[in-house]
Amino acid sequence: MIIMNTISTKIGFWSALTLLSTFAIWIICFVGIAVTSPLFIWTNMEAYIEYFRSNDQFFQNLAKFAMLIFGPAFVMLINSFHDRASAERKTLSRLGLLFGVVFAALSCVHYFVQLSSVRINLEKGITGGMEYLVQANPLSVMTSVDMLGWTLFLGLSSFFTALSISDNTRLGKWIRGAFYMNTISCFLALAGYLMQIDLLTFIGINMGVGGAIITVSITSLRYFLNLKQKK
Repeated sequence: MIIMNTISTKIGFWSALTLLSTFAIWIICFVGIAVTSPLFIWTNMEAYIEYFRSNDQFFQNLAKFAMLIFGPAFVMLINSFHDRASAERKTLSRLGLLFGVVFAALSCVHYFVQLSSVRINLEKGITGGMEYLVQANPLSVMTSVDMLGWTLFLGLSSFFTALSISDNTRLGKWIRGAFYMNTISCFLALAGYLMQIDLLTFIGINMGVGGAIITVSITSLRYFLNLKQKK
């Protein structure tokens, strides 16, 4: 049991650091895209193909790769919280872990499709049916799959994980509060996406979830670092 706890603590620390790193890369890429490419608003596939061919895709692809890594790292972090949950709250932490696995699966499928089949087909000039797959289309099938993961299942995972955390230290309360904040942000983004309120979706995902996940990452990093130092 001691060995398992040590392993779980190390995984919690490194997964929290990975989450923080991937979000830092995403922010850098977001700025890089804004500086190097004009703002693109979806109208049709022809306009996107012209945008794709006229602008370097380095920052776009790097951001997608960072989010591909984010999913598994999030599952590993939730697993570490599950390991540390009290016996009476194991059911709650297990639900958080299971919903987290679904989130990661949906998100990873989306970003892998963008980095593989979508990118390769567009580079080869194969565009038939791509409007149903490209992330740039807010109503494409793959965008809907990604939003399902980042809103409903990430929100549910955050909610049950928050309920499972019984640590009432200041740091524990910050972690729990950040997960609750993420839950609210995810569900707001879900409502915005379903009702096609773009501003609500943008605020929920980019500002709400972004801020909450950064807070979760930093506080979890400190939490598991403190545990490592006590071993």
